[in-house]
Amino acid sequence: MSLDRTDVEKIAHLARLNIAEQDIQEYAENLSNILDLVDQMQAINTDDIAPMAHPMDAIQRLRIDEVSEGNQRDHLQTVAPAVEAGLFQVPKVIE
Repeated sequence: MSLDRTDVEKIAHLARLNIAEQDIQEYAENLSNILDLVDQMQAINTDDIAPMAHPMDAIQRLRIDEVSEGNQRDHLQTVAPAVEAGLFQVPKVIE
């Protein structure tokens, strides 16, 4: 597929891109090359090709959800500057 100057200008307008006048021809050639490559890839017969592995097919091994440490809140709050009703008190930062 070959793009011309007007096609590139329309694409640039839709994408809200500002392309310099002297660069439009180079963009047209590059975009045409990309579309030609896509056309080549579309033409390849993949009927006898097995699908590749997909990460969504994998099963994630999870650890058992069990408590590994006990509640240490009282111990950890002994070094806090201010505690009230089991909660850490912090200075007000938003006014």
